[in-house]
Formats: sequence, C-alpha cells, structure tokens
Amino acid sequence: MEKSKIKDRIRGSLIGGAIGDALGYPVEFIYSFGGIQRRYGSKGITRLDTEQWWTAEDSNGKAVVSDDTQMTLFTACGLLNAKADNATFLPSICEAYLEWLQTQYGFTKKGYDKCWICKVPELRVRRAPGNTCISSLNDIFRGVDPVNNSKGCGGVMRIAPIPLYGVTEGRMDIQEVCKLAADASELTHQHPLGYIPSALVAYVIYRLAQDEAPTRDKYKDYILDGLDMIAQMYSQQQAQVKLFADLVNKAIAFAESPSDDVKTIEEELGGGWVADEAAAIAIYCSLAYFDNFERAMIAAVNHGGDSDSTGAVTGNILGAAIGYDAIPQHFKDDVELHDVILHVADDLWRGDTTEFLNNK
Repeated sequence: MEKSKIKDRIRGSLIGGAIGDALGYPVEFIYSFGGIQRRYGSKGITRLDTEQWWTAEDSNGKAVVSDDTQMTLFTACGLLNAKADNATFLPSICEAYLEWLQTQYGFTKKGYDKCWICKVPELRVRRAPGNTCISSLNDIFRGVDPVNNSKGCGGVMRIAPIPLYGVTEGRMDIQEVCKLAADASELTHQHPLGYIPSALVAYVIYRLAQDEAPTRDKYKDYILDGLDMIAQMYSQQQAQVKLFADLVNKAIAFAESPSDDVKTIEEELGGGWVADEAAAIAIYCSLAYFDNFERAMIAAVNHGGDSDSTGAVTGNILGAAIGYDAIPQHFKDDVELHDVILHVADDLWRGDTTEFLNNK
C-alpha cells in the first residue's frame, strides 16, 4: 500500500477513536438507554455534544474527549520515545502512562518530561479516569508491583497506536504487535480477560490498516484469524481465551442481521465495562455497520454501559479500515484536540516526534 494511504488510515483510527470517545462520554454514566433518550431524543445521542451539560468545564465549542483518548495519545508518545531513545517499548509506554498519571494530579516530577503532550491543557485535566488505571500506576510510581485481578476495559481502549505504529513500513510483525498491546494493557489490568482482548483488537486494526480495499467479509476473516492467533499465543489460558472467543463469535453472529442494537449489546454482549465485553461490542458495531461509520458510532455508544470506551474502540477499528478522509466532516469539525491528534498520528506514521506546540 502507498505510504500516503497508511497515513490516512492511522489518522482515521486515532480520530475515529476520539470521535467514539467524545460521542459516548456524555452518556457514559447515564446507565440506561431510556435515560439517554430522555436527554437526547428517541434515537439517543447521534451528534457530538459540544455543550457539556454534565460539567462546568469550558469546552470551547468542542465535544470533549475522556481519559480514553488521553491515554491513547500517551501510548503513542511512549512508542515514539522508545524509538527516539533506541529503548524497549514496554518500559517507555509505562513511563508515558506515569506522565499521564501526574497530569491527573496536577504535578510533574523531575525526570518525567518526555511526553510533549503534557503541555496541552486539555490533557492535564481529569476526564473520569478509571480507578484501576489510577491505582495500578500509583503503585508503579511508588516502586510497587501492582496486584489486581481486574478485567476492566481501561487497557483495551488505549492500545490503537501500537498496531498503527507497527504496521507502517513493517516496523513490527503482527504477533509482536499483539503481544505488546496485551502487555501494555497488563501493566494495569492483570486478569487475562483484561489484556487478551487487546491482542485481538490490535490484530484487526493492523490487518485493516494494511488492507488496500478492506471489505466486510475480509474483516470478518481477520477477526476469526485473530482469535486463532490469540489461542496460540495464550495457550496456557485456554479457558479464558474460550470465554472471550465465545463472546466474540456471538457478536459476529448478531452482526450478520442486526436489528435491536441496544438489546444485543445490553442483554447479549454486556455493558463494556470489562475488556472482553468492550472488544465484543466494538466488533459487533464495526462489523454490523462496516460500511456506515456514523451508524456504527451511534450503535456503539447508545446503551447503558461504558459508552465512551465502546465508542472509542469501535472508532479505532473502523477508522483504520476507512481512513480519515472518509469520516463524516461534522464529526471531525466538532471533536476536541483534532489537530493535536492528527499531529500525533503523523508522528506515528513518520516514526519520530515533532512538538506540535512549537509548530503552530
């Protein structure tokens, strides 16, 4: 594939994830589709909410993103910092997450200054960060190994930059990408179902981003191939892999003839608060509406679960398939940090960091 097309796919995946995040963030804690309808009408939320009714924070007319997009951008910075320093990826990603942690508390410790995005004001505010991410990173920051059995989706919602960086010019093979995505999630979420889903999401993003003309049928094949790969990678966790595969196969089956998205998500796939459910919901929405980005986004967030995370992962997947140019313009116009996200996407494409604030 032409390098310029890969650039468009990377941009599409990161912006798509931010759009899904921003679309779902206002309804994340409403906890029922009925409540979403009372706020936004019978179809639920269908456009980015730029008014921020749920907070006094000034949005400057943009739909704000949550911790999902914040941590995704820090994942990207961790990768690029490792490349610049000729260092190992995982420790560099972990260090980037510790920089993000400090933004959540409003301080910067000497020596934690490698991520230029820390200077972006919108990335220095709390946007409903996950308790497990905060507690695990606090442990690491204090020099203590975190110990938990969390399946939360706080790992899977942030790993898209890993396959996007890896697929460009074949920098990393797909198995290496999937392992790194899972390991980056395991830094904070240590139940197998808290990190294995990240390997599958990384697999499909990688395959879609490198496909010249992806189709729905090929995407379905990629999902099934990815399940085969994680079964081999995590053969010592067969029971957990089977539970996840069963849920993903259920998502595929429902995507063949989608009818009631809310019922399918809430009653069959779960709320998305845990990683296996979030990945399954994203696969359902992106497969059911593979040729309709807007409808996929709407389906991904209009339910009583973790709407911003299911929206973010759906957007990461579909954005990698269709690219930035194919995303409806109104989404791109209204999402917060649009230019910063594109800058980070282009850094991933090039494989090096240029500071956005010095180039405005």
